[in-house]
Amino acid sequence: MVKEFIKDVVKSSIKDIARFVRDPINVQQEVFDNLIKNGKETKFGEEYNFNNIRTIEDFQKNVPIHNYDDLKPYFERILQNNEQNVLWNTPVKWFAMSSGTTSDKSKYIPVTKEALESCHYKGGRQMLGIYVDRHPETNFIFGKSLVLGGSRQINTLSSDVFTGDISAILVSNLPFWAKYSRVPDQKTILIPDWEEKLAKLTEKSIKKNVTSIAGVPSWILILLKYIEEKTNRKIPEIWPNLEVFFHGGVSFLPYVEQYKKILNKPNMNYWENYNASEGFFGIQYNTNSKDMILLLDSGVFYEFIPPEEWDKEQPKAIPLADVETGINYAIVITSNAGLWRYQIGDTIEFTSKYPYLFKFTGRTKLFINAFGEELIIDNAENALQEACAKTNSIIAEYTAAPIFIGDNSAGAHEWIIEFEKFPSSFDEFAVSLDNALKSVNSDYEAKRSHNLTLRLPQIVGVEKGTFFRWLKSKNKIGGQNKVPRLSNDRKYVDEIKRFIK
Repeated sequence: MVKEFIKDVVKSSIKDIARFVRDPINVQQEVFDNLIKNGKETKFGEEYNFNNIRTIEDFQKNVPIHNYDDLKPYFERILQNNEQNVLWNTPVKWFAMSSGTTSDKSKYIPVTKEALESCHYKGGRQMLGIYVDRHPETNFIFGKSLVLGGSRQINTLSSDVFTGDISAILVSNLPFWAKYSRVPDQKTILIPDWEEKLAKLTEKSIKKNVTSIAGVPSWILILLKYIEEKTNRKIPEIWPNLEVFFHGGVSFLPYVEQYKKILNKPNMNYWENYNASEGFFGIQYNTNSKDMILLLDSGVFYEFIPPEEWDKEQPKAIPLADVETGINYAIVITSNAGLWRYQIGDTIEFTSKYPYLFKFTGRTKLFINAFGEELIIDNAENALQEACAKTNSIIAEYTAAPIFIGDNSAGAHEWIIEFEKFPSSFDEFAVSLDNALKSVNSDYEAKRSHNLTLRLPQIVGVEKGTFFRWLKSKNKIGGQNKVPRLSNDRKYVDEIKRFIK
């Protein structure tokens, strides 16, 4: 019975996707109209006069673009006072703790029951729909999916509000059909202690018919290596029917070679997703490209800020109908989680319209532009992949930051890299990386001219476990926590260097 239900879920999801592929702008208009209708019943809606909003233009005039600090007072009214109808017209019982290490303090993002169902879980169903549609002979949906989630804790400010990683919130509220497919059980997934969780996950999963894996590449990789070490067996031997890894949270490029090595299956599939604490936004659309389709019917209304507007106090954003391919946009969302014109800090570039396909390019605040080089994540990870190919090396983790211009020296970029497989020469790797960066970024190439502004990249190779120890020291182990890839200052680099043995 459950298997038949899963089949129906997949079929329904394929129909949903076909509709917004066929009529994307009208689907977004419907989402917008529904959000405004519900927003009228909130205190935020009263404050910004939602009763007079009829069009997208009205909305943009009435409501400014917000960052986290702008909406934080509203979040605190719910978290601290259990006040309701603040940002959404149904009770908010969950707050997702923000991912990453871009802030020393956790951020708390509201998660409503509507957002869980129409965005996060619907995105998961559509992911299955697209994958099965592209692989009609697959049987993976009838096996088990290995899931690695974060931890959950009760918020001490209100007994009615729970906080945790978005993965923990999703696991705690899964529909029955998803619980049937998942391994291990909920109690094990939500164990807060990382070492204990790894041991229990291994114990409970190695005897199951695992056909898919879902999670953040960095932490799933740690789990797989742990399983091999503790069982003295290879992953393909443990799970011979393993078929697909649904991954998201960080770019997969730095991990490609490591996964090919540990999974060692020529027919293994890797399916990209763009899911975050704020919502499930994109899914890989085709087998021959990592470009993702923007999910347009998930309770999220999208706007996009072109790069020339990023630094303005109140930037101008455009709706989906006005975007162009080849431009690096910052994303603004309005959603049924109670996020109104919220700038999430991510950037994407559209590669197609009709359907609206895109690639994730990075973060508005995760970049290096100390010398006018405008180096973004997309540049860095493509260049690192090429450098690894040139030097027969494999990267596990990395971060980079500027070395600022001295009295008698040009500036440079310092790369702290944890290699899975070291290059024979760091100097050779630096030259390969430098050449690759020049080929993908003309601003970087110009600043490297004659070594006047930028010198050759400085490579610091560190032993395995360095980044893990740093994250552990910050209590950011597991879940969706991740290493900041690029930074325009030296805060993270200098911190991590203290953990080098």
